Amino acid sequence: MKYKTKKLFSAFSLYTSSLLSGALMGLTVAPFNVWFLAWIALAPLWVLIVNSKIRQKQSLLSSPPPLLLALAWGIGYHGLALSWITGIHPMTWMGVPWLASLGIALFCWTFITLWGAALVAVWAIAMRMISSQNGFTRVLIGTALWCGLEALLSHGALWWSSISYTQSPYNLVILHLGQLSGSSAVTASIVAVNGLVAEAWITNRRVAENAERISSVSLGLVNKYLGVAAGLLIILHFIGFSLYSRPLAQPPETALKVGVIQGNVPNEIKLYPEGFRRAIEGYTTGYLTLANQGINAVLTPEGALPFFQRDLKETSLIAAVREKGVVAWIGAFGERGRSYTNSLFTFTGNGEIFSRYDKAKLVPIGEYVPFEEILGGIIQRLSPLDEHQVPGSPNQVFNTPFGRAIVGICYESAFSEPFRRQAAAGGQFILSPSNDAHYSAAMPAQHHAQDIMRAIETDRWGVRATNTGYSAFVDPHGKTLWISGHNTYETHGETIYRRQTQTFYVRWGDWLTPLLLGLAALAWFLERQVKYSPDS
Repeated sequence: MKYKTKKLFSAFSLYTSSLLSGALMGLTVAPFNVWFLAWIALAPLWVLIVNSKIRQKQSLLSSPPPLLLALAWGIGYHGLALSWITGIHPMTWMGVPWLASLGIALFCWTFITLWGAALVAVWAIAMRMISSQNGFTRVLIGTALWCGLEALLSHGALWWSSISYTQSPYNLVILHLGQLSGSSAVTASIVAVNGLVAEAWITNRRVAENAERISSVSLGLVNKYLGVAAGLLIILHFIGFSLYSRPLAQPPETALKVGVIQGNVPNEIKLYPEGFRRAIEGYTTGYLTLANQGINAVLTPEGALPFFQRDLKETSLIAAVREKGVVAWIGAFGERGRSYTNSLFTFTGNGEIFSRYDKAKLVPIGEYVPFEEILGGIIQRLSPLDEHQVPGSPNQVFNTPFGRAIVGICYESAFSEPFRRQAAAGGQFILSPSNDAHYSAAMPAQHHAQDIMRAIETDRWGVRATNTGYSAFVDPHGKTLWISGHNTYETHGETIYRRQTQTFYVRWGDWLTPLLLGLAALAWFLERQVKYSPDS
């Protein structure tokens, strides 16, 4: 009985430690923004995974499976960071019963939490398999694996909470590593420092448990891990600072004065007569106000006018465009056969459509049902329109009268590759129309953090217009020049500058992840050869 109690208590304490360390990582993003915790919050899980195999060999007590420890950490991180998703409840305004709405919200929260936790679980299983490697080799392999898994998931349909975004918007210096190899450079930095701290802890524990048999060499190894961790942290920030300190060239001929309108039309009324009236009135008035201030172009949010393309020209907003002659980027619905797209249209001064961008990354369940032929009858689609929403082409470009722009509509801000591709194709500034309504302020704050990362990675000015906040202007160094309030109606204009620079990331993409994976495989192979050679 005493043995079973001790076993249960040991397992419970380990699960709790893993869950709490994951929650520490969750505190790094909005609304808490304790970003510096990211540099140590993964270390406890690293220690638990590596030590679990050692403990199993040395003790009669069986250790919890690394899979469950990792799931606990992942639930702590992703569950806390993404808790804003529960804000979709209640959906009674869409005709969804209150109880069903609660069930949908909890399902979405649980699913995206476990989806993120699955990444951590796969990483932990792999780390358990290489737990007998040298500490520095483990750090290299662990870092490469985490980057590889994040890269894999970011090419799928469901992605948001890379640990790289834990540093946005406060640690702009380290975010500039994104100019070298995208978010993977920031992720690799965080994982490597955590790994070195963890290896120092593991070595220190072995010293404490075997004091009479440990030499000064082992004690020196503890200091070496900590020294390398501190040195790496300083060097990485120095590299980031050197990129952050570069002056921004702002030739007058590249200036573009852009205005944004934050319509503040709640989702609850958006698709009803009162919502139509407020949208038309608010965006028309906002457009006229900005046009009278000498603005070159006006950006509206995602779905600002909840109309199909064929009906836009009959609205008072397009009449105002014809009157003032100022370019307007209008969020509305495009048409593709019997389906529709979530689109951004460029209207020139004559009231004609100049270009169109269709949202390519749709929100799973929210804008389409994954495996619809299987789940369509089980999961009620959350889109309020009866028609079927379809994604745009992944290879779109968005030309404007001022040159080519980079567009990311709402959810697309989490995916760095489409921004990189559009920048490489000649995009000179970023337009980020979003909705973000129906959530707490934590969600748009995290969304703004994503847009800051995309601006830094591509070295572009960013313009963000949302329905209810936060709308903002961001420079290529990630500095927020202006940000709106939340759940407020606002208009604002700022001067941005068109740029044609190409960062290492824009030019070469994520070259760091395959390099790390290659080095990790080589290190594993060489250490294995040495360990099992006849002379060893």
